[in-house]
Amino acid sequence: MTTQPQRYEILLVPEHVVGHDAAQLAQDAIRSAVVEATGEWGASGYPRYAGHGVVADIDPVTRTVEALLVDGAELDYGLSVRVVDPSRD
Repeated sequence: MTTQPQRYEILLVPEHVVGHDAAQLAQDAIRSAVVEATGEWGASGYPRYAGHGVVADIDPVTRTVEALLVDGAELDYGLSVRVVDPSRD
């Protein structure tokens, strides 16, 4: 039995930022949020994570964001989302 991660860091980056490692993505991000598992399942069928104004349905196997709201709105054109392990400060 595998368990799903309890938290992720979501990075909102301009679409042209591709192929960067997590450290570089964090520098390029226009917004970031650490989201935690809510225990709910989203309409997409994947676990729901929320925090800091971001609500995301994330596939824990592929780390793909299947649904996303930022401050209650869908993502603007020209932005994309990346999932990374939360920073450990």
